[in-house]
Amino acid sequence: MTAGANNLLAASDVETVFERLREAMPGRTKGAKGPKEQPDPFRSCISCMLSAQSLDRNTAAASDALFALATTPEEMLALDDAAIAAAIRPAGLYNMKTRNIRKFCEALIGEHGGVVPDTRERLLSLPGIGRKCADIVMSFTFDADVIAVDTHVHRVCNRIGITDAKTADKTAGQLEQRAPEWAHRDGHFWLIQLGKRICVARSPKCEICPVSDPCLWYAARQKEAKT
Repeated sequence: MTAGANNLLAASDVETVFERLREAMPGRTKGAKGPKEQPDPFRSCISCMLSAQSLDRNTAAASDALFALATTPEEMLALDDAAIAAAIRPAGLYNMKTRNIRKFCEALIGEHGGVVPDTRERLLSLPGIGRKCADIVMSFTFDADVIAVDTHVHRVCNRIGITDAKTADKTAGQLEQRAPEWAHRDGHFWLIQLGKRICVARSPKCEICPVSDPCLWYAARQKEAKT
């Protein structure tokens, strides 16, 4: 293992990490659906917006309730704020999310004819859509070769040393530059499974981790144990 600048793995070790993950973790499944299993780009965007600071089960409940009322931007704008807020209450921050949903729908109709764009730049131009949401929609809904960064991916990448960033957006930027191109398609799926199964937030299972030997966090932990 060799370290690059600022507590980053060298490029050769980053390649090794992704090669190991490709062997050990499942990749993109055929016909992967949009965020939170939504069937179209519009509902994928809305559900992703609702997921901010919300548990998966609460996001699902809010999404189901809202989409029982409206499934298009036009139908959504026909609802009043009270109806939207009541439906999405389980996801929390419902007043702010209601405003974002309305602004998103207005911009989607006004600027894109009601059709969700399929590029990061244009997705980011829409109210309520940040880098994480844009990349998740691109990856899951539009089948783009993008490594979307959620909580698990952010933790894993910075713990291993693939990236060295304080925020998920900065992790996404570094990851886009440092991950080998061949890993961009399935990298999100490999990293998220590693984060859920092994490299968990508390008490990571380093003894069974396929990338423990190149991992900078594990190396530091081992060094501390010897002192």
